[in-house]
Amino acid sequence: MGVLGLLLLWLQLCALTRASYKLWVPNTDFDDAANWSQNRTPCAGAAVQFPADKMVSVLVREGHSISDMLLPLDGELVLASGAGFSAKDPSSNLDCSTGASALFLDPDRFSWHDPHLWRTGDAARGLFSVDAERVPCRHDDVVFPSNASFRVGLGPGVGNVRVYSVRALGQTFTRDEDLAAFLASRAGRLRFHGFGALSVGPDACDDPSGCVCGNAEVLPWICAALLQPLGGRCPQAACQDALRPEGQCCDLCGAIVSLTHGPTFDLERYRARLLHTFLALPQYQGLQMAVSKVPRQPRLREGAGEKSDTDIQVVLVETGPVTGGAGRLARALLADIAEHGEALGVLSAIVRESGASVGGGPVAVLYAPGLAGGVAALLLLLLALLAGALLLQRTGRLRWRRRGEAAPAASGAPLGFHNPVFYMDSAEALPAPQPDVRSSSRSYFVNPLFDEAEAEA
Repeated sequence: MGVLGLLLLWLQLCALTRASYKLWVPNTDFDDAANWSQNRTPCAGAAVQFPADKMVSVLVREGHSISDMLLPLDGELVLASGAGFSAKDPSSNLDCSTGASALFLDPDRFSWHDPHLWRTGDAARGLFSVDAERVPCRHDDVVFPSNASFRVGLGPGVGNVRVYSVRALGQTFTRDEDLAAFLASRAGRLRFHGFGALSVGPDACDDPSGCVCGNAEVLPWICAALLQPLGGRCPQAACQDALRPEGQCCDLCGAIVSLTHGPTFDLERYRARLLHTFLALPQYQGLQMAVSKVPRQPRLREGAGEKSDTDIQVVLVETGPVTGGAGRLARALLADIAEHGEALGVLSAIVRESGASVGGGPVAVLYAPGLAGGVAALLLLLLALLAGALLLQRTGRLRWRRRGEAAPAASGAPLGFHNPVFYMDSAEALPAPQPDVRSSSRSYFVNPLFDEAEAEA
C-alpha cells in the first residue's frame, strides 16, 4: 500500500472515531519568504544570518549562492534533492550591494495555542469554529507537515496539552511512551520547545452527539495569542449587546441557539442538515455557522431545567453589515426543531440574539415537547372555561356589566364586598408599565400548537 493509500486509510479511521484533525500551517523552510526579515528569500550573493541562540531545523529545497552564513549554535540544514549552497561575490548583484544581511526570523515565534497557525482538515464553506476549537482539542488528530520543517512552542506549562494522536516526520504517535521518547530526542527538541507537556491518550470521541473540546483551561492563552497582533484587545462589535459564545474570545453579532439533546442526536448529521438545508439558501448568504458540543452555562442550565451539563451550541454570525439575517435563520431553525425535533433527537432549544438587552440578554425556551404539552392543556382549560361562561350568560345565569353602569338594586343583604383596588378612581389607578426605550431586543416563545391553530383558522 502506497503513502496515499495509508493516508486515506488513516482518514477513514478518523471518521469512524468521529475525530477531527488539525493541520499545522507555518514552517521554517529556507525558501519561504515569510521566514526572512525583508519578506523575501536571500538574493544571490547575500550574507545569511540565523539567530545564534535558537534551535531550529531548516529545510532547503533549492540551490542558493551566498557570500556568508552565520549558523545557530544548535540546528540543522536539511537539503532536499538538488539543493545546496555556493559562494558568490555580493557586488555582482545590485540587490545585495547594500551589504545588509538576510536575517532568518525567530523560529520560536510560533505557538501551539495560536488559532491562526492551525487549519481544520474537514472545514466546509460557511462553517467556522469558535476560538477554543481552532487549536487541537483532546479528541483531535494533529498532523505536522511531512514535507516541511517546523518548530512549535508548547507554552508556559500552565496545563498539559493532550490530543488523541500526533503525526510528525512520517510517524504517528498514539502512545505516551513513544511520543515522550520522540520529544526527548534531538529531532524532537529541534521541533518542539517550551515548558508545556504534550501527550496523547485513548480519548477518541465515539459519542454520536459529539464531545466537548476540552480547551477551557487554556482559553486565556489562546485568546492572548489570537489578540496579540491587535494589542491584546478585542475589536468593537458592530451591534449593541453583542454575544460571546462559549469558547469564543471576543463578542460577535448574530444569534446563539443552544440545544438540549437526547440519546438519538447525531452531531455530524445535524451539522450537515443545517449546512445544506438552511445555510445554502440565498437569503442566508454572508452568514457563518459553528456547531459543537459545549459545557452548559449555569444560567442556561437553570432556564432549561435539564440535568445534562452539556449543550449543542449553534453560533450564527453575520460577517458583513448587521441586517438581522442571523436572527431570521435562528427562527427558521426553531421552526424546524418544532416540526422535526423528536426525529432529530432535540429535546429543547434556547435562543439568544445580539441587540439591546435587559438583565443579561434575551433568553427564552423556544421549543420543549413537555412544555408544549402543558401549554396545550392550559389552552384547552381556558377554552372550556370560556365556553361555560358564554353558556351561562346566554341562559341568564351569568351577567356582567361595564364599569360605570348602575348596579341593580339589592333585594336583600349584600352578598359581596367593596374592592377599593378594582373600583378606585382613574386618577388613583396604577400606572401602566412603560417599555424600556433603551432596549431593542425581543424575547419570544414559539408554540407549534398555537401556530398550527392559527394557520387552520
